[in-house]
Amino acid sequence: MLSKLWKTNFLVLLLAVLAAAETTIPKGTPITVRLESAISSASARSGQNFNANLMRDLVVNGKTIAKAGAQARGKIVYAKGSGRLHDPGQLTLRLTSVSGIPVMTTSFHAKGKGHAKSNATKIGGGAAAGAVLGAVFGGGKGALIGAGAGAAAGTGVAAATGKEEVVLHAESAITFTTTADGRQ
Repeated sequence: MLSKLWKTNFLVLLLAVLAAAETTIPKGTPITVRLESAISSASARSGQNFNANLMRDLVVNGKTIAKAGAQARGKIVYAKGSGRLHDPGQLTLRLTSVSGIPVMTTSFHAKGKGHAKSNATKIGGGAAAGAVLGAVFGGGKGALIGAGAGAAAGTGVAAATGKEEVVLHAESAITFTTTADGRQ
């Protein structure tokens, strides 16, 4: 009787192990997803979840673990809005599950373009325009005053228009790579 019970328990355990092996996503597996909605560094918050869909079938050892279009979920690990004259927006995302299977993945990091070139153009352009107008209307002294006034105006324009947020648009494709085996 004990032998029959042992065999039954062994078979149940073996079937459970085989079933788990079918839903394992091994470390190093690339997973490409398409975002369901836009994510912006202006409004996103660390810890917030996002939804995506698999771009192609997830195949492991010749077996399809999840079909293209399957639900994928992730988390925003870091979100920072842009400053006005410096510090562009930043986003860091990680995938947390694919078709209900928990996964640990590499991070995807995006940063808004830098402010320096744009700000220099706005401030320098304002100073140059101010110097020219000052020289026309007031000679050498007017050029100095105009340059200062133009630079101040250029700084104001840079501050008013200078936010450089990161926006990941809906339908954007992002590839993550698993960093550990994922099991259901």
